[in-house]
Amino acid sequence: MRMSLSKFESMLKTNSIYFFDLVEFEEIILHYLDTGKHSLAKKAVKLGLEQHPTSVDLKLLEIEILIFDNKLEKASQKLRRIELLAPDNEEVYIQKATILSKNGSHEAVVYDNVPSGDGILQDDLKKKIGDICKIGLGKAMSAGWIQINKESKMIQRKVDSITDTVKANLTLVAADKINEIQKKSIDEYKKRKLLHEVNFTAYKLSKGSEFSLTIEKAVTELTPEMISTGSWKTANFKAYNFAALGIAPQAGHLHPLLKVRAEYRQIFLEMGFCEMPTNNYVESSFWNFDALFQPQQHPARDAHDTFFISDPANASDFPPDYLEKVKKVHSQGGFGSQGYGYDWKIEEAQKNILRTHTTAVSARMLYKLAQEKEFKPQKYFSIDRVFRNETLDATHLAEFHQIEGVVADYDLTLGDLIGIINEFFKKLGIEKIRFKPAYNPYTEPSMEIFSYHEGLAKWVEIGNSGIFRPEMLLPMGLPENVHVIAWGLSLER
Repeated sequence: MRMSLSKFESMLKTNSIYFFDLVEFEEIILHYLDTGKHSLAKKAVKLGLEQHPTSVDLKLLEIEILIFDNKLEKASQKLRRIELLAPDNEEVYIQKATILSKNGSHEAVVYDNVPSGDGILQDDLKKKIGDICKIGLGKAMSAGWIQINKESKMIQRKVDSITDTVKANLTLVAADKINEIQKKSIDEYKKRKLLHEVNFTAYKLSKGSEFSLTIEKAVTELTPEMISTGSWKTANFKAYNFAALGIAPQAGHLHPLLKVRAEYRQIFLEMGFCEMPTNNYVESSFWNFDALFQPQQHPARDAHDTFFISDPANASDFPPDYLEKVKKVHSQGGFGSQGYGYDWKIEEAQKNILRTHTTAVSARMLYKLAQEKEFKPQKYFSIDRVFRNETLDATHLAEFHQIEGVVADYDLTLGDLIGIINEFFKKLGIEKIRFKPAYNPYTEPSMEIFSYHEGLAKWVEIGNSGIFRPEMLLPMGLPENVHVIAWGLSLER
């Protein structure tokens, strides 16, 4: 404490700037108040608030000094602001009671500012005493101190003198004599927020029969040495609990991934989505790549990214008309696209693989939807395994679960995609979402989805999204004004 005081006074003399923590400032201010050095206390409060501008405790000490200097109006204004920040702080109520005990109750202030005789208009009274008028006017009228003249609308005194019981009682509170006040009055002051009740619990500690300054470890096992030496006679054995149930046997439980999967599934169902069949782990390259307008020379179709099946190595059951349209849009273009301009080969499309994404299932479902006589908007979702020929590390597995949502409807836009993704993640409890432009072969425009991770204190990629390209949808036979939005993420991540 002495070091803090000398350091503070040295700072005042030399105009240097030293940093004090909040506790140091409080100790310095209280010391100067206790010793009657109010000018130094004011300087300490000022410098303390410059270094700790949000400290409620320092602001309350500032108010205490203002009350001592009889600057009650300024103290009341600051106290009202603090009450908004810390409504449960008991010191706020103590200072409020102190101001009222010096200034008089709200109703007494109203009475004192109503002139004898003709009285005063309510608006003029409000201008004169401020917010006190709003509270005190009703209380003064209830007490029978004032009245409003119905004809002149003037507030007039009804009695020649009053006794400010509230001020007298709050003075007793400040003097720690609350027991002299009636309970009815205390309850009223609580309702008016003039008093705040604080309960304290006290405990009395004393030495017990087992009190010891040393810790003696209880013996849990009788040894041959203890028997031969006779030390067992004086040993403190640990009591055996015959009522103990023992260690509970391990029981089965759901895998964490299954719990999370169930949560995602429930969210999709609540949003009106239908679950797609995802039982085909083995898929042809046609549905996995070609139907999605992904070129045959794309790196993702190489063996270092995709698992190829050796038996059976090829698939052959494709819709002929649709196959020709996919071949044409790849090699020659169509539907407003110039295509990729390469020699599309059926041999590449026939190769069987372990599906690299559940978007292959989405392609099948959209083609099936296009074959209906009349198009009806649909919402699809799936959560199932996909396979990538990845190098295993902390964030990559050769097998993981992909979550996919697909919406097909008339004239969908990027705004619809952003809106439904925000709603989806909001149901998961994720509020902070950002989108970044990206590129996917089968979506245009495409967006990566980022969420702010509070634990890592950074933005983390959590998914991908976009609007399916016309080159993918129109060969299927979907109407031109039908757009499909989609997004996907990994269950494990």
